[in-house]
Amino acid sequence: MEGLVTHKGGCHCGRVRWEVDAPASVVVLECNCSNCAMRRSTSFIVPEARFRLQPGSEEWLSLYTFGTHQAKHLFCKVCGICSYYKPRSIPDGVSVTVHCVDPGTLRDVQVKCFDGKNWEASLAASDISKLSKEEN
Repeated sequence: MEGLVTHKGGCHCGRVRWEVDAPASVVVLECNCSNCAMRRSTSFIVPEARFRLQPGSEEWLSLYTFGTHQAKHLFCKVCGICSYYKPRSIPDGVSVTVHCVDPGTLRDVQVKCFDGKNWEASLAASDISKLSKEEN
């Protein structure tokens, strides 16, 4: 996978661990929806095939949904950290919390705002749906 590096990361207590293949330079979305704003979520999106939850991690996950119940927010049952989730806007992708990536593999992080308070209009006006496609 040319241009991609393997980033490792997970939750605060280390029970939830994963690997993700993504560029060393990423564009992260800072969303202002009610959930993301409260937990200060800043994340980048990758195709689901590039994300690998490590063995034993699944037993420590708890699921939270709200609103349309399409986004799947997965939290560690022990420390409460949401290190990744399945976004409503891109159901074939995984949204990785940039601050949960282990140090050393991210070279550059560019922040873009996503107006989650006006989700439908923001999605229609943005190009984020392409972020889960393999060519990115």
